[in-house]
Amino acid sequence: MKKKQLILAVAGVLSIMSLAACSSNKALVSLKGGDITQEDYYNEIKATSTNQQAFQQMVIYKVAEEGYGDKVTDKAVNKQYNSAKKQYGDSFTTLLKQYGYTKSSYKDTIRNGLYFEAMLKANLTVSDKELKAAWKEYHPEVSAQIIKADSEDDANAILKEIKAGGDFTKLAKEKSTDTTTNEDGGKVSFDSTDTTIPTEVQTAAFALKDGAVSEVITSTVTDSSTYAQTTSYYIVKMTKNKDKGNSMKPYKKTIKKIVEDSKLSDSTFQTKVIKKELKKADVVINDDDLKDALSTYTDTSSSSTSDSSSSKKKSSSSTTKEDSSETTESTSAEDSSSK
Repeated sequence: MKKKQLILAVAGVLSIMSLAACSSNKALVSLKGGDITQEDYYNEIKATSTNQQAFQQMVIYKVAEEGYGDKVTDKAVNKQYNSAKKQYGDSFTTLLKQYGYTKSSYKDTIRNGLYFEAMLKANLTVSDKELKAAWKEYHPEVSAQIIKADSEDDANAILKEIKAGGDFTKLAKEKSTDTTTNEDGGKVSFDSTDTTIPTEVQTAAFALKDGAVSEVITSTVTDSSTYAQTTSYYIVKMTKNKDKGNSMKPYKKTIKKIVEDSKLSDSTFQTKVIKKELKKADVVINDDDLKDALSTYTDTSSSSTSDSSSSKKKSSSSTTKEDSSETTESTSAEDSSSK
């Protein structure tokens, strides 16, 4: 589940965070040949890709906290915590233990996420161009009924019954394979931002007039974790469609939120904000083994910096040796260094 994956990922952050905070060199293992200390262990694991990423997240969260921590309240943290607790029910406590969490440490994880969100929002702007683009694609909420079938033959047979005068509500209850809607006769409400109704179904539905029934609609969904594809077949009856008209004004608040939510989840936007905030915070990594951990968000990595430094030293040396006899060569060496 996505929530579990998130918990596991952040658990890595917490483990590296606690290690990095260790100021002593306590022996973790004692044996005849010598101890294995906290420092030994830290030096061994810090260079792994997983812990480099954990360190990266740790720094970003710290920057977010320092800059925007005053915008995050205990109330907001508790709200998310209680929402997760409600979602997982009786398995919540077991799940926390499975990934090394306590109630307190999980709330710390939530708090870090809210710091990050606050940082993104502080850098968020919405242009008229973005609003107009979102408005163009937006369709207001409609009320409809759907019937879902697992095969095209089944869907065609159901559609044939409907066209012959069959009751849509009754057929939805009896034959729809959508367990979330069939008991209520297939009733649904959605707008163009809805993620529970397939895009193909939305597009067909928005084109229908009140009382009209669609042809069979084919929708293929790809599982993001396994990449397995599932094809389903839908029939839609429009109950109440609504034309959005020519003015965005009645929907401006909704449209603005659509744009904001889209930008907040956009990796390009996030990277841009992180780069800006790291620079503003004047972040300096003092551990050579972790120098490249933030290279994604900086213009140069430590390796390129080292190469440049090395090049400058060589050029400087060349200039010094030849300066007394060859002024032209000295100038050339300096040009090479600047390159």
